[in-house]
Amino acid sequence: MEEEEALPNMWFLSSDDDNDEGDKEEDRQSRRQRRSKCWEGCGRPVATCICPLLPPSPIPTSTHVVVLHHPQELRTNKIATLPALCRCLERCSLLCGRRLHPGASPLLDSLSAFPSPSSPVLFLFPTIGPSESAIDLKRWVSHTPYASRAEPVLIVFDATWRYAREMVAASLPYLERFALQVQIGDGCDAGIQGASTFESDVVLRKEPWKGCLSTIEAVARALRVLEPEERGPEIEERLLAVLRAMVAFQAVHLTPVKPRTKLKKKGKVVRE
Repeated sequence: MEEEEALPNMWFLSSDDDNDEGDKEEDRQSRRQRRSKCWEGCGRPVATCICPLLPPSPIPTSTHVVVLHHPQELRTNKIATLPALCRCLERCSLLCGRRLHPGASPLLDSLSAFPSPSSPVLFLFPTIGPSESAIDLKRWVSHTPYASRAEPVLIVFDATWRYAREMVAASLPYLERFALQVQIGDGCDAGIQGASTFESDVVLRKEPWKGCLSTIEAVARALRVLEPEERGPEIEERLLAVLRAMVAFQAVHLTPVKPRTKLKKKGKVVRE
């Protein structure tokens, strides 16, 4: 009788254990779903997929965009714009590395050895310090006959700003042989803080200085200038529409933070 009376209690405990296991499995499935990504599309988490906003087919351009991205960028930057950019453009080549050098790109090696009269090579990186020099892209276009820039090659560097500067410096011995450094407008102003997501609909994360742009925005602004007048603004807007969608998703999960007072070194002025 004692054993028979114990059975209901044993069954009750077993039932609770099963329920706990079921709850744990549901939690695990929920976490897996949140972590799952749209690998065949935009590369973003499924919950923030922007595939419906991407062009149904890659956008054709006369400009060939070559992106050198830092090996850590796509692994550590969860809001990288590069996957979306590659899905948007028909002529976009992706290189992984810390510098450009002979052998890194057959296209660049070919243009280095045999320059094309209609395919100038430009690398996009803004002037930051007084020792750096870059030409305003719009000015360069206005002073260059169309026949001499009909199919340009645009090189961009995808990384954090610190790494990007290192990548450019390491690539200069190779690029200086055949490429021209250009920038959007006046470049960056290291004396003025950059915008944040709360101040612009095209800023995904706080930029270090005024004039800093994400990879997809920099390419969009450049293509507006490089592409023929009837196509440039349209291509720019299609790329920026994708970026705005990414910023909107990101802004939902951010909370405005009150800026902290920045303290200078001893004897210096305290600024907000």
